[in-house]
Order: sequence, then C-alpha cells, then structure tokens
Amino acid sequence: MVPGEENQLVPKEDVFWRCRQNIFDEMKKKFLQIENAAEEPRVLCIIQDTTNSKTVNERITLNLPASTPLRKLFEDVANKVGYINGTFDLVWGNGINTADTAPLDHTSDKSLLDANFEPGKKNFLHLTDKDGEQPQILLEDSSAGDDSVHDRFIGPLPREGSVGSTSDYVSQSYSYSSILNKSETGYVGLVNQAMTCYLNSLLQTLFMTPEFRNALYKWEFEESEEDPVTSIPYQLQRLFVLLQTSKKRAIETTDVTRSFGWDSSEAWQQHDVQELCRVMFDALEQKWKQTEQADLINELYQGKLKDYVRCLECGYEGWRIDTYLDIPLVIRPYGSSQAFASVEEALHAFIQPEILDGPNQYFCERCKKKCDARKGLRFLHFPYLLTLQLKRFDFDYTTMHRIKLNDRMTFPEELDMSTFIDVEDEKSPQTESCTDSGAENEGSCHSDQMSNDFSNDDGVDEGICLENNSGTEKISKPGLEKNSLIYELFSVMVHSGSAAGGHYYACIKSFSDEQWYSFNDQHVSRITQEDIKKTHGGSSGSRGYYSSAFASSTNAYMLIYRLKDPARNAKFLEVDEYPEHIKSLVQRERELEEQEKRQREIERNTCKIKLFCLHPVKQVMMENKLEVHKDKTLKEAVEMAYKMMDLEEVIPMDCCRLVKYDEFHDYLERSYEGEEDTPMGLLLGGVKSTYMFDLLLETRKPDQVFQSYKPGEVMVKVHVVDLKAESVAAPITVRAYLNQTVTEFKQLISKTVVHLPAETMRIVLERCYNDLRLLTAPSKTLKAEGFFRSNKVFVESSETLDYQMAFTDSHLWKLLDRHANTIRLFVLLPEQSPGSYSKRTAYQKAGGDSGNVDDDCERVKGPVGSLKSVEAILEESTEKLKSLSLQQQQDGENGDSSKSTETSDFENIESPLNERDSSASVENRDLEQHIQTSDPENFQSEERSDSDVNNDRSTSSVDSDILSSSHSSDTLCNADNAQIPLANGLDSHSITSSRRTKANEGKKETWDTAEEDSGTDSEYDESGKSRGETQYMYFKAEPYAADAGSGEGHKWLMVHVDKRITLAAFKQHLEPFVGVLSSHFKVFRVYASNQEFESVRLNETLSSFSDDNKITIRLGRALKKGEYRVKVYQLLVNEQEPCKFLLDAVFAKGMTVRQSKEELIPQLREQCGLELSIDRFRLRKKTWKNPGTVFLDYHIYEEDINISSNWEVFLEVLDGVEKMKSMSQLAVLSRRWRPSEMKLDPFQEVVLESSSVDELREKLSEISGIPLEDIEFVKGRGTFPCDISVLDIHQDLDWNPKVSTLNVWPLYICDDGAVIFYRDKTEELMELTDEQRNELMKKESSRLQKTGHRVTYSPRKEKALKIYLDGAPNKDLAQD
Repeated sequence: MVPGEENQLVPKEDVFWRCRQNIFDEMKKKFLQIENAAEEPRVLCIIQDTTNSKTVNERITLNLPASTPLRKLFEDVANKVGYINGTFDLVWGNGINTADTAPLDHTSDKSLLDANFEPGKKNFLHLTDKDGEQPQILLEDSSAGDDSVHDRFIGPLPREGSVGSTSDYVSQSYSYSSILNKSETGYVGLVNQAMTCYLNSLLQTLFMTPEFRNALYKWEFEESEEDPVTSIPYQLQRLFVLLQTSKKRAIETTDVTRSFGWDSSEAWQQHDVQELCRVMFDALEQKWKQTEQADLINELYQGKLKDYVRCLECGYEGWRIDTYLDIPLVIRPYGSSQAFASVEEALHAFIQPEILDGPNQYFCERCKKKCDARKGLRFLHFPYLLTLQLKRFDFDYTTMHRIKLNDRMTFPEELDMSTFIDVEDEKSPQTESCTDSGAENEGSCHSDQMSNDFSNDDGVDEGICLENNSGTEKISKPGLEKNSLIYELFSVMVHSGSAAGGHYYACIKSFSDEQWYSFNDQHVSRITQEDIKKTHGGSSGSRGYYSSAFASSTNAYMLIYRLKDPARNAKFLEVDEYPEHIKSLVQRERELEEQEKRQREIERNTCKIKLFCLHPVKQVMMENKLEVHKDKTLKEAVEMAYKMMDLEEVIPMDCCRLVKYDEFHDYLERSYEGEEDTPMGLLLGGVKSTYMFDLLLETRKPDQVFQSYKPGEVMVKVHVVDLKAESVAAPITVRAYLNQTVTEFKQLISKTVVHLPAETMRIVLERCYNDLRLLTAPSKTLKAEGFFRSNKVFVESSETLDYQMAFTDSHLWKLLDRHANTIRLFVLLPEQSPGSYSKRTAYQKAGGDSGNVDDDCERVKGPVGSLKSVEAILEESTEKLKSLSLQQQQDGENGDSSKSTETSDFENIESPLNERDSSASVENRDLEQHIQTSDPENFQSEERSDSDVNNDRSTSSVDSDILSSSHSSDTLCNADNAQIPLANGLDSHSITSSRRTKANEGKKETWDTAEEDSGTDSEYDESGKSRGETQYMYFKAEPYAADAGSGEGHKWLMVHVDKRITLAAFKQHLEPFVGVLSSHFKVFRVYASNQEFESVRLNETLSSFSDDNKITIRLGRALKKGEYRVKVYQLLVNEQEPCKFLLDAVFAKGMTVRQSKEELIPQLREQCGLELSIDRFRLRKKTWKNPGTVFLDYHIYEEDINISSNWEVFLEVLDGVEKMKSMSQLAVLSRRWRPSEMKLDPFQEVVLESSSVDELREKLSEISGIPLEDIEFVKGRGTFPCDISVLDIHQDLDWNPKVSTLNVWPLYICDDGAVIFYRDKTEELMELTDEQRNELMKKESSRLQKTGHRVTYSPRKEKALKIYLDGAPNKDLAQD
C-alpha cells in the first residue's frame, strides 16, 4: 500500500462482486456463441498434403462453420501444417483429377457454403505446390525481442543423427525435402556432409565478402587446360553462383570437397577453421599462378610487421620484416588466471616488448658482447581484410589435456587499428621478398607468437643503426591518417563445444542491407547485434583458472574486419554486371536445377511398391520393386512388371496380371477385373512412402482362366491326406468366405477335389504351428472356427473306421503330427580313413555282411516283416541289451579302472562290439532303425543346450513326397504300445571314472559341459526299468548326391527325422552309416557362415533344427558328463609366431593337471611327434595369445582351475626342472634391451617368490650381470610378445616406475606371464645416421607388420588437413 492512498482503496466486497459479474458476462457470451455455432451447419474439410512423399499419408481435419471465409480456411491450414500462407494451393480432391481443377482463391472472402463445400459431408482437398514451387516452411520471426528466439538461432541447432560434432553440439534435424525450400532471408545454406560445419562457415564468409566474390567471378575457367572436377576455383565459382541464384534452402558442398581431393572419409574429420583458411588460400594461390588473381589473397588479407631486437646499451637494432594473413590473439597469458578483457587489450599485449636480460641477454653486433635488449613486434601494415584468431584452444599441463578457454573477450563493431601501427618504422627500408611460409594451425601451436612461420631470409635479417639513418629515404604515408584505419566487423565464426570437438557456424553482416545473419549449415536466419554480444563468451563471477569451465561453450573464434574506405569498399556484382562466362554458368546451373526439380516431381508422383512373382517354370518366388507413375494405367503397370521379371521368353503377357497380395500371410487379397485402364494412383490409394500390401504378378497357362479374387474372401490351402498311403498331398488353393459354415465349406472342397465326398470328409485346421483342430461343428462359421486371411487345412474322406476314434488317438492325428514335426537334414559322413577301416569292418560284421554305406541305406529300406516280426525283434533285443547294460554297470562298480581307461583318440579304442552276442544281427540292425526314445517330457534338462545357440524354432513342414507310401515301412505307427526300454547301455564308462572325486558332487553342472548320455544307463532306474513312456520317432535316411565341390571321398545322407527325437537316439540311428558306435563319433551343426559347433546335449531334442540344416559327423570319442574338449597350443616365446596349435584333448572334472599331462604324452607323440617326459613341460592358462597362470601338477580341474567348453591352454616345453612349486610364486618373462646395439635379447623366465620390485631387480641383475643400481625396467604393452620397434622402445616406454611392489599402478602385475623389458641405464643409445635410421625403420616396420602382435591402445589422432591440387592424395604437393 502506498502511503497517502488509503482513501482510494476499493472495498473488498465490491472487488469480489465485480469480478464475479465479469465472469458471468464472459460465460454468457461464450454460451451464446456455442448456441449460434450449434445452429449453424458445419463443414468437414479433410486436407491431404501431396507436396512430398513424407507427408502424403498425413491428413489434416478441420470442422468449420459453413460461414467461414476461404481466406480463414487457408490461414487455419497454414497454421496446422506449418507453411507460410500464400505459398501453397488447395484444390478439390473428391475423386476429381486435380490437374483439371482450378485452385481455390486464398484471398477470397467467399464463405465455404458459397464455394460449393457441402455441410454434413466429407470435403476432400489436396494441398499442392503453388506455381511449381514447394510451400515455404513457417519460421518464427527472429526480430522479436524474446531472447529465447535469439538463442534458438544463434546457438548450434540440433540435427538428428549428426556426427559432425559431439552429441551436445549438433545441427537441426532436416530431411531432403526440407532443403528444397529457400529461407525467407533470401540466402541459401550449405548442407553439412557429416562434420564439415567448419568448411561451411568459411565458405559463407568468403561468399559474403564482395571483394573476394567479385574477383572470383572475374576469373575464367579454361576447360581445355584443366579438369573441372579437380579445379578448386571453378567449383568455388559454381558454389557461389548456386548460393546466389538457387531456390533451395541449402545446397551440397560435395563438388567443392571433391576438388580438394577429399574422399567421403574426410567428411568425418573435423578440422580447425583457421587451419582450413590458410590451406585453402595456399591452394588458391597455386591455382591462380600467372593469372590476374595471382596476388588476390595477398592484396586482400596480407599484412606486414617487424620482428625486432634493440640493444639497450648502444641502441643498435636488428630486425626482420614478416608477413601475416591473420593475427592470433592470446585469450589468457601463460601462467595467468585472468583473461584479456577485450580484443584491443590482446592486441596491445601482442606488440608489448619483452626485456632480454640475465641468461637471456642478446649478443649485440656493435657492442660485441651480450647486452640487455628489448625484443618485440611492430605492425607496419594492416591488410584490407583483417583476420583475428582468438586462441581459445590451450594445453593444460596439470591434466595433460587440451582445453578450451571460454573466457569472455569483447570485440567492437568498429576497431581503430591506428593505435597499433608504428609510423616511425615505416621509414625503415623494407624488403618485399618476405613471404608467409604457411604455419601450423592454432590447434597445434601453443606459443604466444604469430601462427605464421616467419621467413628466415638472411638478406632481410640485417642490423641497422637507428641513430645514423640520415641516408635512409623517408617514405611519406598520407594514408596513415587515423580515419583510414577504422575497421568494421562483418564476420564472426563461432565455435560451440570443447577442445575434443564441437560445432562451427558463422554470424555475418550483409553489406547490402547492413543486417546480421546466422549461417548455421543449412539454416539461415536473421539475428541482431545482441546475438553477436552473446558470442563474447564468459560467465558471471570469478572462479579462478578454471572459470572458463563454467562459462558458455559457444563463443567467437575468428573475427574478420573490413577497412572502411569508400574508395575501396566494393558492392556485389549485379546480374547484368556478370562476366559472360558467369552468365552462361548461371544459365547452366538453372537448367540443371530445373531438371532436378522435374525429376523430384516425377519421384513425388511415383508409386513404389514391392512386386512378387512365382516363376512359372522355376517355381521360385522372385522379388523386385515396381516403380510406376501414379497416372500410369494398370495395363501399363502389368507390362512394366512383365519386363521387370524377365518373362518375355517364358510366357505370353496376356497370361499375366497384377493382383493385391499380402506377403506376410501369403494371401491374395483381390484381383482387378475390368480396371485395366484405371490409374495406379487410384488403385493403390495414392502415392505413399510405404504400403501395407504388395503386388503379385500372377501367371496362368494358356488353357487356364484366372480366378476372381474378391475383397473379404479368405484363402485356404487344402492338403489332401491319404491314410492308406500315409501321404500328404501338395496344397490346392480354395477361396471361401468367413461367414460360410463348415458344411458349406466341405461342399466347396468337394467340388474342387472331385474324389472327396462331403459326407465322410474330416477337416483339420492348423491354426498355428502344430496346433491341429478338427472341425466338428457343421453349423459353425469359418470365422468362429478361427479362420483368417490365409489358412491351412488337411482333409480326409476315407471309408475306414478311423473317424470313429478320438481325434488325438486316430491315425489321422498321428500322421499329421508326424508330418508337422518331420524335418529334412543333410548329414556329411566322415571320409574313409585307413585308421578307422578296421573298426568299420568290425561293426559291419557284427551287424551283418554289409559292404558299404549304400548297402546300409538299402537295408534300412527293406521291409521289417520279411526278417522277423517286430514284436519278436523288440522283445529279444531289449532283454539282451538290458542284460548287457546291467553287466557293464556291475563291471564299473567293481572299480577296475584299468579296464575303463581310454584315450581321447578314437583310433586307440577297442571296439566293444566284439563282446556283443547274436542280438547284434540283421534283425537288430532293423530294430535300430525303429528305435524308441523315452518321452522327452520326462527328461527336460535343467541345463542350457547347444540348441540355445540358434533359437530358430522350426515351423516348417516337409513336402508331401517325404511321407509318401513308399516310406511306410520305415515307421512303426501300428506297433504295440507296450512299454519297451531303449536298446542302449553300450558303454557307460568314462575315461576318468576312477579320478572323479566327491568335490564335484552336489554342484549344478554348467551349460558348457556334456549332458548326461541318454544312450547309457541314465535312462534306467536302479531296477533297470524304463523311466517313462516311449513313443516311436520317425527316421529315414537315404544317400544324397551333394553339389560339386563338396570334396571327393565324402558321403552325404539325406535324413528325414522327427525333430522331437533326442540327440542320443539320433546318433544311434546314424551308427550303421558312420560305421562306429555313437560314443565314438561327434555331431557338429553347421551354421550359415559355415561355422561348426559340436552338439553334446544328448538328452536335448532336435527341435532347434529346421529343414535343410547341415550336420557334419567327425570320428572321435564324444564327450560324456563332466568332460570338456580342450584345445592345446604350444607356447614358443622366442619364435616369430609364439602360438602354435597342437591337438584337441579331453579333460574331465576332478582330474588333476598331472593326470591330464599323462594322457597328453601319448597323443603328443603320435599326433605331433613330440617326445616329452612329464616333468619337462607345463600347462598354463591361455587368454587370447597371452600366457597366464602356470598350472601346478596337483591342481584339480573345476576345484582349483575353472574349465569351460572349447577351453584353450598353453603347453610350454621346459629347458630344465620346473621352478614353479607354489601359487605364491610369480613367473614373468624378461627381455633385455641393448640400446648401444639397438636390439632385444631373447626372452628369459624369471620366477619370483614375492611381488617385490627389489627382488625383480636382483633377479634381473643376476641373469644379466648388470649392477643392481643400474637396472631399469618397464612393463611391456599390448598382447604377447608385446612387440615394439627398437626405434621407439628407448623413449616411448615409461622406464623405471617409482613403485615398490609389482601389483600396483602403473605395473599391475598380479599373474604369471607379464613381459618385462630391462636395460643398463649407463649404456648409451647408438647414434644412427639418416640412412641407418631409414633402413632400420623399414626393417622394423616389416617385422612388426608380419608378426601383427603390436596391439596397443592409441587414441584417435587428428588427421592433417590437406588440399590436393591435382585431386590425387597419393602425390607430393607443393603446399605440404
């Protein structure tokens, strides 16, 4: 309350009632409006944006009063879609050809009702291009005072998927269509190829520089002298012409970068914009030699300064004239915590001299002694275009990382440079021979001096006594008046981000309208002077040295000023002032743009849809993409599809038609009878980016007639089942309606398949994989039964009594169940090797006189009844095999480990078949072809199986020929269902049964061990009875002729098998074809990439297999429970290749390392020719190629050593007795470096009792003879053997770490196998001549490249920025 105004206060009650009355009035007004609107008819407008393919599927709905004027309709549409009103047209779309209708008037006040809009109905409108130009996207006005709007334009705009910068500093998302609309500013942006924002900023600055653009236009390209693709000035000319005349929002810069000699990888390299400026100017100078533009860069951008040293005793001054193209200004002086506040302050610091005194005294030529001196720089001449680089990138010696200084540094819009020029120095003779040699960029230069490498011309660096300069000619410089050195700012190149990466964009003032614009890649927008001030950087408050870390990361990096000189300040050339070659270039570019626009128009009106066709001869489904203009008729589209599928020589075109097709459901939706002349745009529902359906080019034979497909029909594939022949026929396609009853559907099938009467017909619907449902309700509709678009049914109409049985007990169900679960596999059998021939013969004798695999196949096909009744075979063989199993089990319990010991090599195993009696006869052979497996439900393993590698659960069924009548003898569908135990129990012993300890009891087995062998006693309880009900599994094998190239001597089998069979039973079925017992061969599954993985889960089924999978059979003992297959490699520490594969072995849980070594000795002797004693080699851990922990003889696998599937170990041959006796010891590999000889000695093992560094030094001194105090060591980097070039080892490694133990940083030596380099610190490094160094460099490079062992971490290095004048990066260039 303001004092003295109490009397003017309004009572609270009055305020309350006034507010309440106002609310009531507003509500009343709104109710009246609603009532009036409710009485007025409304018009529903549906607008489809057809201007591009991205929006053609989108529709805007407006429900407006009928009195709404057309003008208001256009405004509402513009607001909805985000276009500028007046840049698009609205035309009627109610089934009318839009080309024949005039667009609605967007300025008309005529009501919708008067404009023929129909109330209460849908009024379809198409939003189209206006006068052939796409609509302009609506952008918010940046001239408003809202800072948030300015922030959006001034900052880096996020772009989806951009990698042109870090994730925090990316540009705005855009599609190709967005770059087709020119910005409302009238300026054209540049597309960021990936990380080329720095290039775009510089190109836009050069384009907005009148003097540079006009000079570039005056240069004429001679095509006869140079390839236009590699001509940098010509491609810049084209780019500038497009920036000035194009109607697009943004244009590509790929032609310019191609002229630089860059490939696509360069677009992914971010560089410094100042570095690019220097390199591009050098390239232009090279290209413009001997032309009028030869000195253009120097005329516009080059200045001069004096680098001087003045003796403070006699006044003698030595100096040198240098040139520069830009002035690098330090943001923060070295060692200071305060940054310069402004550009002017940084310029004063730039020319501030320093005193050379003390140890830095200058030797004076006149005094002939070292004297105190003043050293500094003086500006002699400023260029017309002054470039200032703000050195925001620095190096932090505390963290040893590059940093960006975000401190605030102001810069004026007008800069007076007269205070920085030394007029007196203009009297000094100047040498014009000084040139700019092209220095490193700011990113790699950390000094406070010029970024230029100043000339070292001795003729220029001369001493002149300033006291005696009477003979010097005085040069008058009337142009050095103060007003002549006023510079105006016109370009600010901004960097947003950190020293690791970021984003560049440019703020440029147009000399045409004095307006500032933000050129941010493809986006160009107006900005204000306030936005420029935001690029000064900095933050509020002082935070010390790291204050910039809390400041905005968006700040100015390069400033370009132009001298205010009316006599020199140029304006941009007008169109009529263009040289003739530029006029013709403009015309060519316009024609190309118009052609591109027409092509885009065609693309926008082209329907692109998937096309399928079942080849009438090859019966292979072909796929392609049909691209047809929306105005093309169906007849023309059929002709295009006919040619696309190459059917000209196969079938006449009148035997083809296009139908609507659903590939996912394999469903023909509808046909297009009588619509041959209908445009494809109408048939397909318009031009869309994606369609929810496909097209099928359907074919017929000349004597056939196409069937009519109507919408609403469902497609049913009917398989006819023959119970007598036990066959399932190929499908017949029938079309039905969902509202048909089952009875009507039976009659429909009866008409299609003549020999099937409807009265006895049974229909089984397969709703999904293996889900069979008998249709028993005749009055139920197909929809109620679960029919969908595409369906699969099985029909049977036999006279047998099978239909009287319950469906799940019927012969039909069993046949369909087998049909659904049978898969076809291709099995590669092992080659006939001499080592296995005797075993194969023994097996064949035991099973009958069988000569070869083909005979085995024929024997399988033979009828069972011709040998002996099935019941007799089962009863006799079961009893004998069971007794054999029990006998072996008793033998195992007797503990006779000598009898159970086996080797892992199958060739050393005696065949147990000699012990088998007459049950292994011809009859038993046939029994094995019909072997029963226990119910898999009773044996669900808790472990993960090899089937988990591939989760492609098969949903396919075999063709009808697989289950033809000729195969009926291979199944026992009608056999007695009595419980019969498996014919198993052939070999229940493990090679390490006597070595298993109780330490592993109770442990849950891991996924990578072998599953309990279902072919042994694991499927019987203690009484010997079967553990579950049995069911018959279908199996049939026959020879298969593989394709050429499979290898001579290989035999293939094509196996049809029920995938519910276990792997153990499957292997037993394969025994006759392999020739050895199932325990003596391995099964490998072959994947698409030809990788093989062993299947070891014997209790797992083949459910993860699918049709046409390949299996490879390899001879060798299969794994049993608790066993692991181990790959053994030899460690050769001093060989070029230190890792050599030896053999595959089998280790078991509970086995000691010494026991595994005992089993390896005979295998090493026989397979590798290595004669070793057990104490002269060791096993150790292998990690990639690195040797690790040494395994001691008493270690037990799974207790002391973790072991897994496909494990790998090193075998290392010892020179003497094993030194490693305890786990507390540490074995390292040492290697001496001899710098005086530039070579490395071989590896020597050092065994330490502790992790003490002192002990390591003592051991190294002991084996080398180097005094203890002179030992220096370092840990090797990378993968064993930690190879490094002898040119780098002396200085690149961190020698002699200051630690007392080995298990701390930076060593981290906690396990055996670490590599230690050591040297004598008193030994001097060999001095090499250039020739010796080059020769050694080539030799080392070749050695390291061959070994391929140098795998060290190295951060991504910045790629040097180069422009290749001839477009070839592999040639030497002058500017390099």
